[in-house]
Amino acid sequence: QLKDEVSRAANALSSLRLVAGDRVVIQLPMIPEAVVSMLACARLGLIHSVVFGGFSPAALRARVDDAEARVVITSDGQYRRGAGAPMKANVDEALEGAETVEKVLVVRRVGEPVAMQEGRDVWWDEFVASQSPEHEPESFDSEHPLFILYTSGTTGKPKGILHTSGGYLTQVAYTHRVVFDLKPDTDVYWCGADIGWITGHSYIV
Repeated sequence: QLKDEVSRAANALSSLRLVAGDRVVIQLPMIPEAVVSMLACARLGLIHSVVFGGFSPAALRARVDDAEARVVITSDGQYRRGAGAPMKANVDEALEGAETVEKVLVVRRVGEPVAMQEGRDVWWDEFVASQSPEHEPESFDSEHPLFILYTSGTTGKPKGILHTSGGYLTQVAYTHRVVFDLKPDTDVYWCGADIGWITGHSYIV
């Protein structure tokens, strides 16, 4: 089921004429589409950059501009302490005047009405669901960039840390086995991190 959803998302991103090396910024709550988006980017050689859902429009804009992202994936809103909170509105504010962003994919999460900019914004469920669940992943060199994750910026401008495919995935697999003694066939594993941080990238996704 996950493979089918990732394949649909990869086909959707391909239809936007994205090519390996292009950047996609993801600002989503902790929902399945966040994982699907990251894995779809990996299949295409796109460099994803996940931005924590609680960051301000200014913080998001700084990361979008620095990465020169062509696509942003977000949701209509998110839940904070049981109540709905805006997300798409913050993205709209962040992207005002942004020069590199061509498309914004919007996941329906809270069901609140949001402004959709014609020609730029598309609903995830309509766009992705119509795609084929069949997708052949591309092969890339082990040093091909996998993702950019930015430092918090508490001591200055956020710095984008670029992680490559082979080294990063090898390190994650190694630490799962050696540090956590994780056995896939017998163990149940849970990580309480947010995927907006490196721990969530490594030990959830």
